[in-house]
Amino acid sequence: MKNIKLLGLPLLLLVFITSCSSVSVLSDYDQKADFNGYKTYAFYKTGIDQAQISDLDKKRILRAIETEMSSRGFVKSENPDLLVSIFTKEQERVDVYNNNYGWGGAWGWGYNPWAWGPGFGWGGSNVSTRTQGSLYIDLIDNNTNELVWQGKGVGTLSNTGNIAKKEERIKEFVSQILEQYPPNAVAMK
Repeated sequence: MKNIKLLGLPLLLLVFITSCSSVSVLSDYDQKADFNGYKTYAFYKTGIDQAQISDLDKKRILRAIETEMSSRGFVKSENPDLLVSIFTKEQERVDVYNNNYGWGGAWGWGYNPWAWGPGFGWGGSNVSTRTQGSLYIDLIDNNTNELVWQGKGVGTLSNTGNIAKKEERIKEFVSQILEQYPPNAVAMK
């Protein structure tokens, strides 16, 4: 019985860690758009300039998008089929964990002289904050100037000074969002 409990703890921790690092992805698209006709792209500077993130993070996101688009056979062009824009949102999440486990005690009067006095135990609350971010990637038909596809990734962003980890997290967001494109390939899965 003890072995089962000990094996369950690492598994529980692994599930918790991986659930914290995952990206929740949604996408939406225009059903009338011909996604097979799109072969080239360019970045939509006006939309990208409005994204409320640092210029360094914008560069990281755009490089990750370039990598993903290239891996899907798209070519960057001066006269593109698609314009790529990004939009970001972030919010602070506050998590409160109650740790009221252990021994308890109470004050009071009673018949037993040992039933009065302070209790023993540990407990209290732990509070942690984290940043939950959303990255939207919009694909706009350059001929009609209409949005034809939008992907959204939501996940926790670590406030780390480790630039390599930050860049890897951004690549993960972009990769998982663009896995949903083109929508016909997603429907076939």
